Amino acid sequence: MDYKKIDPALELMKEFSKATNGMPALIEQMRQKTIFSDGVVPKKFKILTAMIWVISARCEPCFKYYIQRAVQAGCSEAELGEFLAVASTMGGCVGEMWAIKAFKAFKDHGADDVSEQPPSCCI
Repeated sequence: MDYKKIDPALELMKEFSKATNGMPALIEQMRQKTIFSDGVVPKKFKILTAMIWVISARCEPCFKYYIQRAVQAGCSEAELGEFLAVASTMGGCVGEMWAIKAFKAFKDHGADDVSEQPPSCCI
């Protein structure tokens, strides 16, 4: 997948990783263990929870990434909608606006191939 679909700045990730002594890879290891693996809580719900967090933080590249990962994990539009309702409720008007942007990313992602793992917003 083209990094520009998430954010053009991600083209600098290799250089950024060198400058930060590999920190993005360490963060990705934590993300894989904590979010992208099933446990007592299925990974798709952990991904949706992370998506709420990034909506709250207003990180558009991140929610685009987590939307893609949620789709890969089998998230339905109805499940996404319930989590976006939580984001809207907790964030008020601003949360609703960012939740709508996340919903648009979900709708836009529908035509993409979900078998390919998207590039991370942060690796």
